[in-house]
Amino acid sequence: MPEIECVPCYLCGSTDWRERYPATIPYEEAAADWSAYRCTSAGYGLHHTIVQCRQCGLVYTNPRWLGGEILHNYEVVEDDLYLQEREGRVLTFRHHLQPLQLVTGPPAGRRLLDVGCYTGVFVEIAADAGWDAWGVDPSSWAVGEARGAGLQVVEGTLASAGFPAEHFDVITMWDVIEHVSNPAFELREAHRLLRPGGTLVVHTMDIDSLFARTMGRRWPWLMEMHLYYFSQATLRQMVEQAGYQVISSAPQGRYTRMGYLVTRVRAFSRPVAWVMGRVVEAVHLQEVAVPINLGDLFTLYARKTPWAAESPAGPD
Repeated sequence: MPEIECVPCYLCGSTDWRERYPATIPYEEAAADWSAYRCTSAGYGLHHTIVQCRQCGLVYTNPRWLGGEILHNYEVVEDDLYLQEREGRVLTFRHHLQPLQLVTGPPAGRRLLDVGCYTGVFVEIAADAGWDAWGVDPSSWAVGEARGAGLQVVEGTLASAGFPAEHFDVITMWDVIEHVSNPAFELREAHRLLRPGGTLVVHTMDIDSLFARTMGRRWPWLMEMHLYYFSQATLRQMVEQAGYQVISSAPQGRYTRMGYLVTRVRAFSRPVAWVMGRVVEAVHLQEVAVPINLGDLFTLYARKTPWAAESPAGPD
């Protein structure tokens, strides 16, 4: 069994926490299996112990696998179902790009980096819109798919990719910050790579949303691959500590195919999914993409300031 570790709060440095959700995966039985780290994993409700810092309120998994074990899973992960759900991703990222460009201005002659780009769907959307778009991702499989499509994607992480300082005008993190071992370190690395006045975009789950609070331990985003559960307040604090000025933070949904949505519902209720699936098949709606917004996903926009505060904890 891979080693586990306890970590401090990477927002305030405290080790004073309380258990918020007990583990639903026994540590002695769980293996570092990369299938749980697929973007399309249906492991809803399967997670290690989730705690909340008593000092600042940050919610995170603790204890957890060592950072190197987690990164290895992302390096070897493969996810063919993600390719089948491409149309929903394309619609989602086109939807995300519009408000982004209202903040950043026109793309001509400007360079964008998508962190955790996976197969490069957003890189492609941004490039088509006129950005000099790049991506970085640890998955060899995903990077191979992206490069096969002719996209500018580097295999690795922000720290290992070798990008020069102040190289990008915009850095995006769509559904990424909750997966990394040390989000404060990742935000500081992004700060280093952004040009003065550059824009950071972070999209993640909101554990303080009405839907999350109503669902409690049944909230679907409580999963093994998620290490951090930000609220808009805790993410704002961490971003500001890393040297940014927050521009805005608000809920933002996504699109998904009806056929794919049925597979997601099945993880919660097979009877409901069965009925839903029969209806979807009967009226041939499998490929129809629909907007989903339960208020528990949000996007934060921030601008790089000339300094970066020291995080209470260093890189993992």
